[in-house]
Amino acid sequence: MTPTIDVARLADLLREAARREILPRFRNLSEADIREKTSATDLVTEADEAAERFIARGCREIMPDALFVGEESVAADPSLLHALDAADLAVVVDPVDGTANFAAGVPLFAVMMSVVVRGETAAGLIYDPLGDDCMLAERGGGARRRLPSGEETTLRVAPPLPLSAAVGCVSYTYFPGVLKRAVLPRLERVKVTGNYRCAGHEYRLLASGGAQFCVYSKLMPWDHLAGALITEEAGGHVGKIDGSAYTPRDREGTLIAAASEESWHAAREALFSDA
Repeated sequence: MTPTIDVARLADLLREAARREILPRFRNLSEADIREKTSATDLVTEADEAAERFIARGCREIMPDALFVGEESVAADPSLLHALDAADLAVVVDPVDGTANFAAGVPLFAVMMSVVVRGETAAGLIYDPLGDDCMLAERGGGARRRLPSGEETTLRVAPPLPLSAAVGCVSYTYFPGVLKRAVLPRLERVKVTGNYRCAGHEYRLLASGGAQFCVYSKLMPWDHLAGALITEEAGGHVGKIDGSAYTPRDREGTLIAAASEESWHAAREALFSDA
């Protein structure tokens, strides 16, 4: 039996976490509040950790039977990723997606959550603390934008365009060297390419009709489960470049999320054929 998921309550939880723990720290961090994890561009801040603790407490009240898998929790206990693969019900959270932007005072960061039921993403939410709205989706129920008033509007992806007129977000940081050398020269085939350093806002752009595709490697679940589901429920197409479906068990590989199956194939052919 599929559990009932109260996405409106979960959206309210993300909003409250941002109001209490994230926004008061934005452009108000000391040097001691920012730490490196694996490199100078892989950071964690006091806001990440405080927001994750706040969201975890809220999830225990809303979904007491769910395994909680947060980005910072996994940093402390990597075995949680294996537990996610076996869980009947789990909540996956990125408390501050775009931490490097947040730490630098750049107003481009998001809070992301997905609900995974027996290995399938059942719900996804991406909250924008500065815009104060949440994009959310439930599998089979479409995608929508939820305003602070509670009013919701339907999300739809953009119609297909030739790549010469298309907008794409390409996050190539974690591409293997061979793939990076093959793909970067091919970006000239796309009208506009960008990298927000924040997958949450790139998925929001895609799901609301502002781009034709996004490309990612290093497929950590907190970075992509919510955005992939929202894209699909807004009418888009998501898959790994080998043609396989993207699932919560995927950690490696390269992912294309696109506004349509036509746009997905166009991006794959132009950027990754023979790469």
